[in-house]
Amino acid sequence: MKHFDTDATRAALAFPRLIPALRNAFAGEASVPPRHVHTIEAGTDRGTVLIMPAWSAAGFLGIKTINIFPGNSARGLPGLHATYVLYDAHTGVPLAMMDGNEITAHRTAAASALGASFLARADARRLLVLGTGRVARLLPAALGSVRAIDEVRVWNHRPEGAEALAAQWRNEGWNAQAATDLEAAVRGADIVSCATLATSPLVKGEWLAAGSHLDLIGSFKPEMREADPACFAGARTFVDTDEALSKAGDLLDAIAAGTLAHDGIQATLAELCRGTRGGRADDSERTVFKAVGSALEDLAAATLVWQAAEPAG
Repeated sequence: MKHFDTDATRAALAFPRLIPALRNAFAGEASVPPRHVHTIEAGTDRGTVLIMPAWSAAGFLGIKTINIFPGNSARGLPGLHATYVLYDAHTGVPLAMMDGNEITAHRTAAASALGASFLARADARRLLVLGTGRVARLLPAALGSVRAIDEVRVWNHRPEGAEALAAQWRNEGWNAQAATDLEAAVRGADIVSCATLATSPLVKGEWLAAGSHLDLIGSFKPEMREADPACFAGARTFVDTDEALSKAGDLLDAIAAGTLAHDGIQATLAELCRGTRGGRADDSERTVFKAVGSALEDLAAATLVWQAAEPAG
């Protein structure tokens, strides 16, 4: 069994390759069972373990184990740790162990960009990122692959974290600044991308400008939420998969509040990628994309990592 460390995994996941790979994966066929979710209690510490399998006719089977511990921020540790194992789907033989953190972060940012390719205005250029974790750090590069982003703002509940990330982005060539006034930053953004582990809403619907795109990719459990119910009022809402309707606290709150109908989802990523449903209809409408993640995305990313190493193997 091969081992792909952090650098080797990351090197194969450039967004110009990964985003089209996700689009092809959603347009194709694969088997993606519901994820297994377990709550971990160790003394006063609480975490969640997700086990996410997927396989396809291409002959690959992948299983990701991902541990999410929101309390890690107080320890100066990432809140998410993951491993990924790729198998031969015909025989079950293990092929490779990969850095699940890199796969998760890159595929999540790539799914955000894939959604934005259908839903953000063609002239969207001002990006606001909420969060400073692994996924948040990748969002300018990911979204910049599908829209001409030339202004980036970042907000975090710890202002020093936002300042540090903005400085890192400037070193990478982005026109980036930390935002201290969240309302003003949201009002001025074309794309608002939330990549946090928040359990209470951060973005209010009244702040969102006409024609804006709200990207919610951080929360993945019913008790987690990044946007208040008003964000969905008057907006067209899209999801990565149907699983979002049972997993996303943002959607469940909006349905309970009556700002989103039970049948109000416009399309999934698969429907958008297959062309059976359309995305943004005009420049004035507001769009919302809610993603809880899919093992299909992990499998597509892991397949890229494996294929990148095949010539050398």
